[in-house]
Amino acid sequence: MALSVLSRKDKERVIRRLLIQAPPGEFVNAFDDLCLLIRDEKLMHHQGECAGHQHCQKYSVPLSIDGNPVLLSHHNVMGDFRFFDYQSKLSFKYDLLQNQLKDIQSHGIIRNETEYLRVVVLCALKLYVNDHYPKGNCNVLRKTVKSKEYLIACIEDHNYETGECWNGLWKSKWIFQVNPFLTQVTGRIYVQAHFFRCVNLHIEISKDLKESLEIVNQAQLALSFARLVEEQENKFQAAVLEELQELSNEALRRILRRDLPVTRTLIDWQRILSDLNLVMYPKLGYVIYSRSVLCNWII
Repeated sequence: MALSVLSRKDKERVIRRLLIQAPPGEFVNAFDDLCLLIRDEKLMHHQGECAGHQHCQKYSVPLSIDGNPVLLSHHNVMGDFRFFDYQSKLSFKYDLLQNQLKDIQSHGIIRNETEYLRVVVLCALKLYVNDHYPKGNCNVLRKTVKSKEYLIACIEDHNYETGECWNGLWKSKWIFQVNPFLTQVTGRIYVQAHFFRCVNLHIEISKDLKESLEIVNQAQLALSFARLVEEQENKFQAAVLEELQELSNEALRRILRRDLPVTRTLIDWQRILSDLNLVMYPKLGYVIYSRSVLCNWII
């Protein structure tokens, strides 16, 4: 159905769904492409703001406030499209399309034992991230649910190479309750890669984990938690690399939406189409999937 015959409400729903589906690092590109189709600046701006807010939460978009990294997620959402940062004690709105902070306000926090523990855990996590990620970011948040205190640790690293036709994201989230003696850590590691040179290929890999930690004191808990994260993420990375190593061309072709020629040679599409008296505008070529493209920034 043509966009011109859709009602405004249907247009809003379609635009929002398409923008939310944009892979990490490609939201602005998707927005610009839709603007050319919709040609309604007011409608696109409103839907772009709503979808951008969800996109930030979904992919843990990193920011820098006063030199400190901040990861946006649904755990530090305050409502009315606002986020909160524990380090700077600021609340703000973030315009993903303009890459700009807006309506920044101070916001106090309660200084208690959980807040001191949060700071200690963040310091230990930063040491781990700095040792293992080229451009990694991390953050530790607090949350109270039914009078129970939780800490949420988030890690993110990415490499967006749009000019090379690929983007990759690694992120993980770890949650544990602040208990006196023993706590259970629930984690989720997530990797996404998007290749879009002559083929639209998405790879998503995730794993959920549960581990227990003994609590002696704050310093011990922070170090033990950082070691647990390091151990589990190393295992996950090794498993991903092993699976990719075993992924043959035949297996890869089966998961594609259509068969592609696997010749390991460059196909001269221009000559072929010229023979058919056709005009081809984009330069086409055949690219062979490389594991290093996905993992060279994670190692």
